[in-house]
Amino acid sequence: MLHGYLEWNLEELRAAMHLNAEDVLAYFTDGRRVSFMLERRIMREVLGGQLAASEGDDHDLIDAQGRKWEVRSMSASGIYFRPSYMVGSGRRFECDGFLRKLGQIHGYVISDITQFPRIPYWLVEAGLVRQWWDRGQLLTASKIPRARAIDLLRTVP
Repeated sequence: MLHGYLEWNLEELRAAMHLNAEDVLAYFTDGRRVSFMLERRIMREVLGGQLAASEGDDHDLIDAQGRKWEVRSMSASGIYFRPSYMVGSGRRFECDGFLRKLGQIHGYVISDITQFPRIPYWLVEAGLVRQWWDRGQLLTASKIPRARAIDLLRTVP
């Protein structure tokens, strides 16, 4: 079940950034760039909490109840659930670290950045992600293609 939307005004962003609409769209649909803004909007508007103390923490946000959340952007290629330290060139997936991560957080806030400027988001508890993993629905390194992610998100309560 979809939980909500984060919306931006493309024309206002274009004017404020002194860029054309295509450049704004390219920036806001790149997970490496938009993640910092998404985390702050989600923190204030969705979770009512605070940012993690540092980028090296085992979570991105803490909600108003003190629960830890990771923020993930779904791109055209898909989404991953493994810890950030396992993502990137020369890094590899470690099952134990992934499962440990699931035990440390309450869940994930997943945002579909391909839909910018109206980005849908879902709150997915870590227990459900663990069920997906146990059923083999996350593939071998916890990264899944976009179509599979959309199918799984339709099952979120």
